[in-house]
Amino acid sequence: MTCGLIIPTLNAGGQFQKLLEQIAAQTLPTKKLIVDSESADGTVELAKKFGLEVLIIPRKTFNHGATRQLALEKILPLDVIIFLTQDVLLKDDDSLARLVKIFDEDKSVGMSYGRQLPHDNATNEAAILRAFNYPPESQLRSFDDRKIFGLKTAFASNSFAAYRVEALQNVGGFPKNVPLCEDMYVAAKMLMDGWKIFYAADAQVFHSHNYTAAQEFRRYVQIGKFHAQESWIRETFGSAEGAGKKFVLMKLSMLAKKNPLDCVGAIFRDAAKFLGYRIGRLS
Repeated sequence: MTCGLIIPTLNAGGQFQKLLEQIAAQTLPTKKLIVDSESADGTVELAKKFGLEVLIIPRKTFNHGATRQLALEKILPLDVIIFLTQDVLLKDDDSLARLVKIFDEDKSVGMSYGRQLPHDNATNEAAILRAFNYPPESQLRSFDDRKIFGLKTAFASNSFAAYRVEALQNVGGFPKNVPLCEDMYVAAKMLMDGWKIFYAADAQVFHSHNYTAAQEFRRYVQIGKFHAQESWIRETFGSAEGAGKKFVLMKLSMLAKKNPLDCVGAIFRDAAKFLGYRIGRLS
């Protein structure tokens, strides 16, 4: 099984060197490529120093799906493609190997994504979100599981995921005009095409965000736009709003036990998410 690794980059910052060092230490051999949107902080030079191939695109042309598809076509032919975002850190030297081993074990799996652990500086709220979305147990999901998990059946991640190239090509590759959520788009397409999605809990990275209410609002406007544009996903798999409400209540209960003051900020951020999503759905 031949594997490739692609990282979209834009001014990746000081942590990027540590990620490149971790990639160099991985036990899984990969062909490596960054697709860079005109970084001005030495990202490209650093990647070349570590032996990565570089594809530079105009910053204004970046698109979550189209840019990944462009990079995919640049790096092929390969059997499996791994995508990382520039802000992750790998848990250990076998993180990539554990992520892709399912493709040898189960030929019906089209996509695999790993567990995300909170960074050391993660807030309580960010850590709870990671624990909810990325539990310690692995899970294999098929199209029929939509009756159990609803929209969560097509949940995936663009920060630490691997794709069987055959499956990805069978569903048309990455979408070329989505505001974000290209990972969910591909996962949904694969499930509908008879492939399975695997959550590999033993393949781990550190990845979390301490978003402000304004950042959450802008992000959820884009998520709302995605669901409005790709309405077939909700029509096929159902809504996640019921589960979302349960999570918010659970999160507030947990935050109240840790630090009651955290609940105030969490309520503002949740309100920003809800408002942003609704505006996005209507735009």
